[in-house]
Amino acid sequence: MKNLLLVLMSSSILFIGCKENKKEKTHEANDKTVAASMEKTKNSEAKITPIEHATAVLEWNNITIYIDPVGGAEAFKGYKSPDLILITDIHGDHLNVETIEALGTDKAKIIVPQAVADKLPKVFTPQIDVLNNGESKERYGITVEAVPMYNLREEALKFHEKGRGNGYILNINGQRIYFSGDTEDIPEMRALKNIDKAFICMNLPYTMTPESAAAGVLAFKPKQVCPYHYRGKPDVSDVSKFKELVNAGDPEIEVVQLDWYPNDDY
Repeated sequence: MKNLLLVLMSSSILFIGCKENKKEKTHEANDKTVAASMEKTKNSEAKITPIEHATAVLEWNNITIYIDPVGGAEAFKGYKSPDLILITDIHGDHLNVETIEALGTDKAKIIVPQAVADKLPKVFTPQIDVLNNGESKERYGITVEAVPMYNLREEALKFHEKGRGNGYILNINGQRIYFSGDTEDIPEMRALKNIDKAFICMNLPYTMTPESAAAGVLAFKPKQVCPYHYRGKPDVSDVSKFKELVNAGDPEIEVVQLDWYPNDDY
């Protein structure tokens, strides 16, 4: 089974969708469902399932969180409607209004930066919590921190300007889970503290190289790190190289490879 349910005892976080063998693609969707049913999630555990690219579902204590929901309602078949939605940026691989409208999200709270709020239809206004970089909000017993995400390279400044988008740290039952959003190896990421699980982007020309991503991770030293958002244009980032660099720099950091591209061979 390519998608395995990993029970990470050190941080009480469950992960679904681990890519172990790229050759086995046929029953991937079924495998994910079977893996999810293999163990009931306890109240102290958060279950994280990759959907595709930057999109994930996090489930904890009967609370369902959609992160950058993209892909239409079909991509979320089998999941409960979200209680909370986090959107990092205005680009189409993070913000897709049609998907939000198709999911029946009328009861969900939606945490976004102002730039995203400006692009959402007025019907969503009562549901929106706008967070600027450095601000936080508690919803459903989960404190969400908005952290900066932006480009540093001169040739990439046009993609993600400082202050427009948010990375997020979710504080769940004593655990701190970080989603980088689209960023480079910025000082604010390097300064993060006490991160249990980090989801780190790496795709050119928009974000980081595997080398830059590894350098940033080695600076803030999460307990575990998962590369995501690694399909670039035109190339796919070398996540094996990322793992090699992280483990060489600090073997105590666990690198977990999940399947963020279930319809592709990488």
